[in-house]
Amino acid sequence: MLNNKDILIVTNNSKVFIKYKENYNIEFIDSETIYNVLIKTRDLLHLGYKLLTHPMSGSLKSNQTPYKSILLIKKNNEANFDDILMIENAIDNYNKFIKNRDITNWTESIKNNFKTVDLSLISSCFSKNAP
Repeated sequence: MLNNKDILIVTNNSKVFIKYKENYNIEFIDSETIYNVLIKTRDLLHLGYKLLTHPMSGSLKSNQTPYKSILLIKKNNEANFDDILMIENAIDNYNKFIKNRDITNWTESIKNNFKTVDLSLISSCFSKNAP
């Protein structure tokens, strides 16, 4: 069974940070774009972390939500090439969706809704008894 402190959450969602900061390691990215979350995740994968959640979970297109949370675990010092390929594909997907498109300037209410959706997605990854 995993120890909470073995898990790293990479997120740019303040709701996820607030909910899980006491029980999990969190790499908070101060950005309203998922691109920086994807890049940080890629960098961590090169350092031996392994994906616990898919970087494009939730079937939301990269240009449809500004918030993303990804679960990782430190496995060893060797990179997992399947995970690196997955994150590189997610980065390519992000670039494809935002190419020649302006990033939407969402209202605070809509941003809050996006945060809630992301929080729900990441919360569903934990057992019902987990904090």
